[in-house]
Amino acid sequence: MLASLLAFTVVALILTLSPGPDTVIVLRTTVSSGRRAGFLAGLGVNLGCYVWGVATALGLTALLAASDVAYTAVRIAGVAYLVWLGVRALWNARRAVPAEAVEATEAAGGTGGPPVRALAIMRTGFITNLLNPKVGVIYMTLLPQFVPADVSVLPATLLLVTIHNLLGAAWFALVVLAASLMRRGLSRPVVRRRMEQLTGLVFIGFGVRLAAESG
Repeated sequence: MLASLLAFTVVALILTLSPGPDTVIVLRTTVSSGRRAGFLAGLGVNLGCYVWGVATALGLTALLAASDVAYTAVRIAGVAYLVWLGVRALWNARRAVPAEAVEATEAAGGTGGPPVRALAIMRTGFITNLLNPKVGVIYMTLLPQFVPADVSVLPATLLLVTIHNLLGAAWFALVVLAASLMRRGLSRPVVRRRMEQLTGLVFIGFGVRLAAESG
């Protein structure tokens, strides 16, 4: 089991550092709403990974991969959600938060940006991860390879998902801290608008790429 855990850690690290919607969500949320919001978005992503992990252990992701109808349904929902996030970011670019407001909030000891709605932010990270069928298929094809035949599948699978989530949490923490350090500059109206436009296009690009893929 130890050898499997070490091998999986290397693979999971590569997956974690691969660019995707989850990282973009955490980055954008940090810039728009502060460090706490960024960590909450990352927590939502991690919860989504656990749902996929449990589904993998129960064999549900195998059904997703085997059924064109189920995979297409989740993919279409994921495409629609990513495109919606992109369009919303492009719309928000029209009304970027002034840098003076961010600086005033930070001077008062806050994190800047609009008030943090914890559940709403976690839900965004959660849904972004959950509506990406590629995560389920990757888990279904990857996790069973690292579960030894002589151990219980569900606990072993959740342990592997926990390792992936710990790596993801560390990566999200770096993203959040880096974004928060640059946040004052990024929150200038012109820069903020350009970043919202860029992240909007990135989300739409992820949606188009997901739409073009087959199960």
